[in-house]
Amino acid sequence: MKKILFNLIAPFIVFVLIISCQNEQKNIPANLVNNPKTALGEQSNEVSEISFTTLEHDFGRLIHGEKVSHIFKFKNTGKADLLLSKVSASCGCTASKFTKEPVKPGHEGTVEVIFDSNGQRGIQNKTVTVITNGRPQNTVLRIKAQVTTPESY
Repeated sequence: MKKILFNLIAPFIVFVLIISCQNEQKNIPANLVNNPKTALGEQSNEVSEISFTTLEHDFGRLIHGEKVSHIFKFKNTGKADLLLSKVSASCGCTASKFTKEPVKPGHEGTVEVIFDSNGQRGIQNKTVTVITNGRPQNTVLRIKAQVTTPESY
């Protein structure tokens, strides 16, 4: 009885082992974002790094209802492609447009910040947070303006 049971189970186990040991190479998409940090906390030398020429812009005095914009320029000073994954403003009066393609090492990109002064009064301080796949992972850009009514200008 044991011999019959062994003769039935053994081929099944061998079959399962053969199937599970087949190493089929899977295709990984080329546009996969490389995260430079590992599970061990070590960092690869091949990382992207974002360097802005300036982090702050002052629009000065604006007339209520005026819409203005400023382009923040940055450079990838790292050794891997830089990707801006998200750019978010601190309020609905501020919008952004940014480089969406990967930025090669040594190349430049832009983040345009658009401020709509409609509904705003007095001194305004707004922020735009840039999230990347490199160092630093989060960068905060700041804009300032003093919004006045047409009569007080």
